[in-house]
Amino acid sequence: MKIAQFFHAGVMRLGMVQGDQLFPLTFEGDMKDFIGRGAARPGTAAPIPVGEAVFAPAVTGPSKIMAIGLNYKDHAEEGKGKVPDAPLVFAKFPNSLLGHGQTIAWDRSVTKKVDFEAELAVVIGKEISHCPEARALEAVFGYCCANDVSARDLQFGDGQWVRGKSLDTFCPLGPWVVTADEIPDPQALKIRCELNGEAMQDSSTGLMIFNVATLVSYLSNHFTLFPGDLILTGTPSGVGVFREPSVYMKDGDEVVVEIQGIGRLVNTCKTR
Repeated sequence: MKIAQFFHAGVMRLGMVQGDQLFPLTFEGDMKDFIGRGAARPGTAAPIPVGEAVFAPAVTGPSKIMAIGLNYKDHAEEGKGKVPDAPLVFAKFPNSLLGHGQTIAWDRSVTKKVDFEAELAVVIGKEISHCPEARALEAVFGYCCANDVSARDLQFGDGQWVRGKSLDTFCPLGPWVVTADEIPDPQALKIRCELNGEAMQDSSTGLMIFNVATLVSYLSNHFTLFPGDLILTGTPSGVGVFREPSVYMKDGDEVVVEIQGIGRLVNTCKTR
């Protein structure tokens, strides 16, 4: 099942995506509420063409957005970094969340080096702590596309990553959540990023150093995970900062993250 958060008459609603139609659900609440209570049917309202819907972030209000650095060997190598012995964890703040079709925006007085990172996002479905790896996928509600937008000048200038990763609009997430039953193997998905129609990243989630089950278990051993929490699982090679010459996003650009079995997360860029 594909479940989206969208805006209708100024109110955020949930809808089920079937083909190119979005069917509003008979459910009062957001995605976190739905994960917790979990049952709804399409309502009697007319379906909305997906191309006309105004999307919210696929999940809003998570207690944590946990991101994993250097989780693809080729990405670690392109940046001349050491392949980590354990997951490298950092945080993105919830204010960075952005919906499909919305605008990534930044102030050029704050950053001039804004990069893209295509990532598979994991949506946690139940409260877990110290979860064994063998049962970790049971705690996953679903998956979506994410763009770990990064202000490289802040990230590398600060010596730690939170500020450069957490500016407003710097975590596009969507276009919807695909429930885990439709993704039997999260390590068998093509993942791709396009900038203005040109392929920049083209890889597979099978090349992760630490797979989804390992990450869920590892993180749960350090802090309790709650329904709606998000894990961004890392990006493959091809990011802009390590290209020769470097490629950064600019005003008017369109960036697309596409993951097999999930969909296409499309955003435009605007500078102030």
